[in-house]
Amino acid sequence: MATPQASHSPHAGPLDILAIAAHRDDVEQTCGGTLLVQQSLGWRTGILDLTRGESGTRGTAAERAAEAEAAAAILRVSHREALDLPDGNVQNTQENRLKIAAVLRRLRPRVVILPYWQGRHPDHYTASTLGYEACFAAGLSRLELPPEYSAPEYNLPHRPYKILYASLYADVRPTFVVDITAHIETRLQSLLAYRSQYGSQPAGTGLFVPEEDIRERTFATARHYGLLAGVRYAEPFVQREVACVTDLMTLPVQSI
Repeated sequence: MATPQASHSPHAGPLDILAIAAHRDDVEQTCGGTLLVQQSLGWRTGILDLTRGESGTRGTAAERAAEAEAAAAILRVSHREALDLPDGNVQNTQENRLKIAAVLRRLRPRVVILPYWQGRHPDHYTASTLGYEACFAAGLSRLELPPEYSAPEYNLPHRPYKILYASLYADVRPTFVVDITAHIETRLQSLLAYRSQYGSQPAGTGLFVPEEDIRERTFATARHYGLLAGVRYAEPFVQREVACVTDLMTLPVQSI
């Protein structure tokens, strides 16, 4: 089993928030602004990319690794690493669940952000279910990990307290949005760090947003979700569980 590939880890230790996505650049597109907000609040953030980009229409795995490292620095995450799941063929298998569960035990995040469970790309919606089941498995006290995960940091069960779904590209009403207005420019720069994906080039012309349109589309989408909650720019999320409120006087967002 291949060793996870760490691309940006200036600090060791547990994380508060971990975003899990199928591909390098998925997090930047869907919740990069939210990671910036959380980091500015003092929380330790991280990214787990499940694949390395070897099957992409544009760029190589090595290029994507360098770009992911640059983007991680822009997002100011405490840790980023990539697993070795096949790009374009992410499968919900026990082997893959154990790989992610091992990372969850080592990083011990309280909050995990997953892709929304429906979408165009099979890797995305498979990563959603795979990530959820790995979160569950990581908390099992008798879970047997492969021999390569024998170090002490893999021994203690851990299950994230909150699982959220980044729903920016899903046609669903979000449960809530995160105001990213103060970080919208930095969020865009993290996406543009992927020059192999978003720089002007002939490969994949019909699949990728033209470079000259990226800023407009990025800001327009964030503006749409911001308007839903009375802020300028936002990113949307869904949670499956019902929230519990005690003090009605503290509820945010004006009704009329």
